[in-house]
Amino acid sequence: MASQMLLSLLVFYFYSFHLARPIHCSLGSNGIDTASVSKEEFSEELLLKPLPDRKVLAHFHFTSTSPPSASNGRHHHLFPKSIAQLVKKYKIKELELSFTQGRWNYDRWGASDPLSTRNAKPPGVELWARFDVLTKEEIDTTWGNLTNSLSGLFCASINFLESSTSHSTPLWGFLPNNGDLRYGALPREAVCTENLTPWLKLLPCRDKAGIATLLDRPSIYRGHYHSQRLKLRSDRLNGIVIEQTLSAVLQPSDRTSWSMYQLFKKIITEKCALAKSSRVFVEIEGNLGSKNENILELVGEADMVVNDQNGHSTIYQYNVERYSEHEPLDIMVNWRDPLQLSFLQAPFHASRFLMGSGNERGSIAISLQSARNFTKGLYDGSNNCFTKVVVFQVVPWYVKVYYHTLRIYVDGEIRDTKDVVEKINITPSEDKVSPGTLEMMLRFPCGMISAALTLDFDKGFLHIDEYPPDANQGFDIPSALVSFPDFISSRIYPDSISSPLLHSYKGRNVVKSYTEVLLVPLTTPDFSMPYNVITFTCTVLALYFGSMINVLRRRISEEERLAKSNDKRRPGFIPLLISRITNKIRGRKEDLADQSQSSQPLLGHKVIFKVVLIAVVATLWHYFLNTS
Repeated sequence: MASQMLLSLLVFYFYSFHLARPIHCSLGSNGIDTASVSKEEFSEELLLKPLPDRKVLAHFHFTSTSPPSASNGRHHHLFPKSIAQLVKKYKIKELELSFTQGRWNYDRWGASDPLSTRNAKPPGVELWARFDVLTKEEIDTTWGNLTNSLSGLFCASINFLESSTSHSTPLWGFLPNNGDLRYGALPREAVCTENLTPWLKLLPCRDKAGIATLLDRPSIYRGHYHSQRLKLRSDRLNGIVIEQTLSAVLQPSDRTSWSMYQLFKKIITEKCALAKSSRVFVEIEGNLGSKNENILELVGEADMVVNDQNGHSTIYQYNVERYSEHEPLDIMVNWRDPLQLSFLQAPFHASRFLMGSGNERGSIAISLQSARNFTKGLYDGSNNCFTKVVVFQVVPWYVKVYYHTLRIYVDGEIRDTKDVVEKINITPSEDKVSPGTLEMMLRFPCGMISAALTLDFDKGFLHIDEYPPDANQGFDIPSALVSFPDFISSRIYPDSISSPLLHSYKGRNVVKSYTEVLLVPLTTPDFSMPYNVITFTCTVLALYFGSMINVLRRRISEEERLAKSNDKRRPGFIPLLISRITNKIRGRKEDLADQSQSSQPLLGHKVIFKVVLIAVVATLWHYFLNTS
């Protein structure tokens, strides 16, 4: 017994010695092992931009990075685990998902700056993804599984993109790829807080601390435009990088001045404790910044002021970590000059519309109007006299486009397609299998003022089960993408600012714009007819079978026995006649019991009449069905 006690004490002393040794690690202010999470980073930024029409653009930018090393295994400290699982399971190389309500106004809010080029999205849901080293069949299967996972993750109808009729495979019109890209759009998808809440759950502090606390739901969804986006890139060198952005165009209550509290009904009191950097920027466009003193006044001392090397904009930087509950951050802008100003425009303003009438055929037209106030500073420097325009358009299968009917008009004159079309790729639609895809590179003269493209189409017929609940409203054709590869939008700021948002401005962002969503009315059946037929048929069957069952289930034997007993008590014809004559002579009324018995008809007459009537009705109904 003593030896066992001694052995137990030795074992306890051994483990206590090894377990009680200090663990060499550095703990952050929140008690988190910074040595293990130093490679995972998170940053939050907000950019406020006054617009010429006195609205305000609020752009939230959150960046999360995860290292490529497998040292963390399946555990993450800052990076959202659900996204890491998606990337690993579906071998995602690049993905972008956007939820948008409203349409970006390229004329008033800008079309050639990096912010609008990167973050202006079409209405509804847009999803595209690139996969790593998979065959075509594997990509299609993986795409379907990915859409279902994203649908459950963001509480949206993204699973409708699983069908082959809802997604396409562009080659170079949308993004250059090797056939590993899938693209899909849902123009009618509604955007609400059910989509924003899971989007915020991907942030380390959610909306409880930091810049995300400004995301007041009524303020955001009351704006003229808002778009939330999730973009991720994955490779073996840099790991996984997630960009979560939310862009909203808000209308201040006072058109002469506004502040952060007036826009969001909240102010920033602290930064997210897990964020590496937390900044607020105020961007003033070049044509505004040159007259900043006379046009607007910025209230609040900025920590740093930097200018774009090309003179396009001025950035005022505010570090959130300098502010607290006693001294919150609330930036105010006062407008002095009531003049309406405008930003640099894209080389052409693109719009799309329908031509024709009726439910049989029509035409799709894309119009390009040259921007008069466009400056050629964005041009890439080539000396040729042609401007390239790339058009990417996806059309549902029930809109049967005849691509050979393509007609191109330049300044009102029709041109030969061989002289204008430099490159084209057409994927014809297949009924109930795949949509049609058009990728086309056009070459227009530099001095062109306007151009138009038209395509004829026929409207198809759908099965009654394929119509949506609101079929009479029409069917949507997703927005077309018009890009200008010769025109690059970028901003170059000093390297002293280590900002993921400003760093994304340095990239070669091709100027592009999305067109309107088209609403095509199709021939719809009378959905009330099946209800009427079912109701009438059920009524006739109920009358027929109800009466038949009533006849079959009645106890006729007992009724006949009662009738015979009544007949026995009834006097004969001659005695009854003598009795009536005697009563008439004497002036005495006939007995009510005798009168009721004498006036009672035979029992079988009603039954026979019902059976004959039902048989006649059934015969007529059968004849009517056969003849019709």
